[in-house]
Amino acid sequence: MSRPPRRIAPAWRGLGAAALLLTALATWLLWPAAPRAVAGSTPAQDATTLERGRYLATLGNCQLCHTARGGLPYAGGRGIATPFGTVYSSNLTPGAAGLGAWSAGDFWRALHHGQSRDGRLLSPVFPYTNTTHITRADSDALYVYLRSLPAVDRPAPAHELRWPYNTQAALKVWRALYFVEGQPQAQAAAPTGTSELQRGAYLVRGLAHCSACHAPRNALGASGLDPVGGLIPAQNWYAPSLTDPREGGVQDWPLEDIVALFRDGRAGQAVVTGPMAEVVQHSTQHWRDRDLRAMALYLQQLPRSGAASSAEAAALVPAGPGPRLYEKHCADCHGEQGQGVRGRDGSWAYPPLAGNRALALASPANLVQIVLNGGFAPATAGNPRPFGMPPHVLALNDTEVAAVVSYVRARWGQRPEPVSALDVQVLRETAAR
Repeated sequence: MSRPPRRIAPAWRGLGAAALLLTALATWLLWPAAPRAVAGSTPAQDATTLERGRYLATLGNCQLCHTARGGLPYAGGRGIATPFGTVYSSNLTPGAAGLGAWSAGDFWRALHHGQSRDGRLLSPVFPYTNTTHITRADSDALYVYLRSLPAVDRPAPAHELRWPYNTQAALKVWRALYFVEGQPQAQAAAPTGTSELQRGAYLVRGLAHCSACHAPRNALGASGLDPVGGLIPAQNWYAPSLTDPREGGVQDWPLEDIVALFRDGRAGQAVVTGPMAEVVQHSTQHWRDRDLRAMALYLQQLPRSGAASSAEAAALVPAGPGPRLYEKHCADCHGEQGQGVRGRDGSWAYPPLAGNRALALASPANLVQIVLNGGFAPATAGNPRPFGMPPHVLALNDTEVAAVVSYVRARWGQRPEPVSALDVQVLRETAAR
């Protein structure tokens, strides 16, 4: 009897190769990451370095995220909601539960490589995709400042992330897909020529981490560095595009107005509210003039996106209770014609709705949030007693909020797309958490 031809060997070889690949992949995923080697250094502890570090912490608005509400500054523990669960910020004080055992090199590893002192990969909720662009000199100065703070020996709560997002294996995959280490170059602070634009780029892309809000995120929470606008996850505020002049772009603004917006929280009829008000409150109002100007120059020269604006479309006022609700709840401040009201100093006490580009955004999220929760500008030296809009979260139901938002968007924003009660319900539930 003749033997059948041997045809199974190639199949076995294929299965063996696949098994080896799977074994290698599993080993890579499950093997603990070793701490990246970093050059050792002992930064100067002088008053100049300390003050520089304090200012860098202000530029980066570090205290906002690393301070729990009602807690001690920089002691961490603030819960940051994400679509994957809650991440708690780390303790940055020199206590044992914070940076007590960390060297300047360990701190640089976290900022530049996204790795903790022990090699553990950090959650990208900490914006190391931005801080990787910070120079080593700035990292060292920031480290010196944080080490000068009062020590707090209180560890942050453990993250409350769903599986598999709570695993180091998932972070390895995420980093392989989306994280590219920066090549930071020292940026001259001279307020002239190209160096000023370089300084602005360094601030926007690195320390100020503007793209953390102003860049869209994919299903895995990754974003680029281009500030083309996006919905802030779990907060449901829309951070407008900084490249589109119809949204948040300032390419056509006078330089002085851009500086004023970040310094004072208002410029002309523009007023910052929502998450951006916190940025102005705790960070940009305290920036030095040359850094405000450098950032303004950089934002001013960003490439334009979006279609060219055409002739203003005719207002298409939707049928329903929107006009009646506007007259009852809004017209006293914003005017029957959306013209707004000026204060005694000539500035806008209540900003006009006519010509207000917040009404023309494709997303109605910000308007819904303001109607529900109120609109409050930050208190700054240039705007010490800002007027605010009271919340209507208890006065209007979802259908009424949808009607009044649809009305103002159609009448003064040329956005005839109606906002539904379901849209409002989703945003209301998010705000209530």
